[in-house]
Amino acid sequence: MPKRYDYVTVDVFTDRAFAGNPLAVVTDAVGLDTAQMQAIAAEFNYSESTFVLPPENPGHTARVRIFTRQNEVPFAGHPNVGTAFVLARLAERRGAPLGATVRFEEAAGLVPVDLERDAAGHVLGATLTAPQPLALDQTIPAAVIAECVGLEAAAVLTSSHEPVVASVGLPFVLAEVAPDAIGRAVSDAVATASAARRYAFRSGRFSVHIYARTPGRADGADLRARMFSPLGGTGEDPATGSANGALIALLATLDLAADTVLALDVLQGAEMGRPSYLRVTAEKQAGAVTRVRVGGRCAPVMEGALAV
Repeated sequence: MPKRYDYVTVDVFTDRAFAGNPLAVVTDAVGLDTAQMQAIAAEFNYSESTFVLPPENPGHTARVRIFTRQNEVPFAGHPNVGTAFVLARLAERRGAPLGATVRFEEAAGLVPVDLERDAAGHVLGATLTAPQPLALDQTIPAAVIAECVGLEAAAVLTSSHEPVVASVGLPFVLAEVAPDAIGRAVSDAVATASAARRYAFRSGRFSVHIYARTPGRADGADLRARMFSPLGGTGEDPATGSANGALIALLATLDLAADTVLALDVLQGAEMGRPSYLRVTAEKQAGAVTRVRVGGRCAPVMEGALAV
């Protein structure tokens, strides 16, 4: 006899349904094995799905496993924000609201997530703190990245930094592009596969996160971003919290100030018709980034049950 597993879907980094980045949350995954979780994530066919389990430490909120369509990942941005939002809404329904911060045990480490509420105490969104400090790896030639995203080499800007592999829990190639080029980018899976082989990307994926500086826009976005991961099953992602977290940490590192707080608003997903707004912050003390935060609003979409 199949067992029932409840799920909730939510759109993350938006305040309205059918925008932002969709996420499926299986709210009590006890009894599911890894293969079943992977199959369920493939069935949902979102960029990620999460599976909530009891924490190993009773002082934490939950253990959370995150799966893409193809594999499990140690950490990701919108799954943490969306899972916190879903669990907080369910707790409100039960009349036992969660505290101001939830703590998720994940493969990359402990992820604190602060809940955002309105004046009546209803949850609106959440802000995560990245589980790992910024780690920088190899640089990759601008011409190679340009091929991966279908742009001319001159469109990839290198005056601030070369395209570089960076991570605060999940690695991405970060590259700046000209503002007039970001809307023209198109993922090239063949070029991406060639680059992944040539540079032996250690995660098994070669995810390219491009961004353009866009101060003064009417929508308030300081940066526009796009993320392509065709080798991981995501041609383009509507919003990538972990990549934007690594990006704000990188930009703070490049800032000459030894002590600063760099806070930017990022628009991603507009080209897909799923605009996503992310608030990203990096705190820097004595020349080192000490904390990276990524947050935004969420909108509930669907609820149901799986029979497994």
